[in-house]
Amino acid sequence: MTRWRKNVGKLGEDIAAKFLQEKAYDIVQRNYRWARGEIDIIARQDNVLVFVEVKTARGNSFGPPENWVDQRKQEQVGMVAEKYLQDNEINGMDCRFDVIAVELQGTKHQIRHIENAFWL
Repeated sequence: MTRWRKNVGKLGEDIAAKFLQEKAYDIVQRNYRWARGEIDIIARQDNVLVFVEVKTARGNSFGPPENWVDQRKQEQVGMVAEKYLQDNEINGMDCRFDVIAVELQGTKHQIRHIENAFWL
């Protein structure tokens, strides 16, 4: 991944984390990594653990960023989420998978938060 893409991705994740905090989510962890992938943001909303995939784009030339979370990516996020739950000995807690799309437009941005974006 190029440095430019990493910077755009990190900016999108920062915007998404701030957005979630403003909506009263608690950020539990960012960039949880495992050999098979990464979860951008793990947050808590009331008694629900939320695994968030963030997609960031400059413009819309490749379609809406939320559409980039295909079946393969969903399965990967699911595997990493299972590993997180195992590693942290979390049992019986409600979980969900959200997608946050961030479109950067100059100095402004647009955010779309899709709750329960996919199920596994």
